[in-house]
Amino acid sequence: MHIETELLKADFQGYVRATEILRSGGLVSLPTETVYGLGGDARNDHAVAQIFEAKGRPQFNPLIVHVPSAEVAKNYVQWSHEAEVLASAFWPGAMTLVLPILPEAGISPLVSAGLPTLAIRVPAHPVAQALLEEFDGPVAAPSANPSGRISPTTVEHVVTGLNGRIAAVLDGGACEVGLESTIIGLGDEPTLLRPGGVPVEVIEAALQCTLRLHSEGEPLTAPGQMTSHYAPGAAVRLNATERMLGELLLGFGDVDCDLNLSAAGDLTEAAVNLFHHLHALDAKRASGIAVSPIPETGLGLAINDRLRRAAVPRD
Repeated sequence: MHIETELLKADFQGYVRATEILRSGGLVSLPTETVYGLGGDARNDHAVAQIFEAKGRPQFNPLIVHVPSAEVAKNYVQWSHEAEVLASAFWPGAMTLVLPILPEAGISPLVSAGLPTLAIRVPAHPVAQALLEEFDGPVAAPSANPSGRISPTTVEHVVTGLNGRIAAVLDGGACEVGLESTIIGLGDEPTLLRPGGVPVEVIEAALQCTLRLHSEGEPLTAPGQMTSHYAPGAAVRLNATERMLGELLLGFGDVDCDLNLSAAGDLTEAAVNLFHHLHALDAKRASGIAVSPIPETGLGLAINDRLRRAAVPRD
C-alpha cells in the first residue's frame, strides 16, 4: 500500500502531528542519537504489525521500545540492581536493556516476538525526547530502513528506503552516534547481545564484571542479531588493503580510498560515518565495496560487527 509520507519539522506543530499519527496507529520515523527509528505505538498490535510490514522484517526479530526516562521504563520491565547501575550511567543514551517484561505492561506481544523479555531504552536525542513526552506512551522503533539494509542516519536515508510506506518522518538532522545502541541482556548474568554505541569496556567498568558474550548459535533474543544485516546492495569485502576490479574502497586511517571513515584513525568518527559512507558508496552502483581493517577495540567492536553482518553472502 502506497501512502503519502509527510516530512515534519521538529517544532510544536511537527510534534503534535507526529503524536496524532502515533495515536491513530500510524508510523513515524524519528531521530535518535544512534540512527533514525521507525516508531509505532508499542501497545497497538496493528501499529506494530505495520512496522514489520513496512520494513519487510521477520516477525521473530524483536523490537526495541523507547521511553523518556528510567522511571517510565520501570512500568514495563522487572527492574534489577544491574539495570539501575547501567541506567544511571548510560541513560539517556545509546544503550538498550533486555529485562523480563511485566505481566501488566500492556505491550503488544509482537514487540517481543513472543519472548518473556523486553528490549527497552531511553534515547538522548532531544527530538526523540520531545516526541516521547508529547506522545506519553511507549514507542516501538527499529531502524527506519528496509530489513537487512544499511541503517539510516539522515532523513534522506529514511525517505530513500521507506517513502510511501510510512506516514511521516520527523526531521532531527544527522544522527550524532551513527551506530545502533549497545544491547545488554540482564538475565542470570549480564550478556552482550549486540555491540553498539557504548563501548563494552566502559560497561564492564560500570558493572565491575566481565560481560558474557552471546554466540551466533543461540536463539535471537534482541534486535540486530541476524547473521545477514546492515547490508548495501553491493557485495562487501573486509580487511582490504587495496581495491579489486570494480570495487570502491571504504578506508580507515592513512589510506588511498574513495571515502574514509576516519583519516585520523578515530573510531568515534568512524562510527558516525559508517552507515552514511556505506549509503554514499552503494549509490555509486559499484560491483563491490572493499573495507580497510578496523581495530577490534572500543567502538571498533561494534563497527566490525556491523561490517561482518553486511558482508555475509546473500541470496
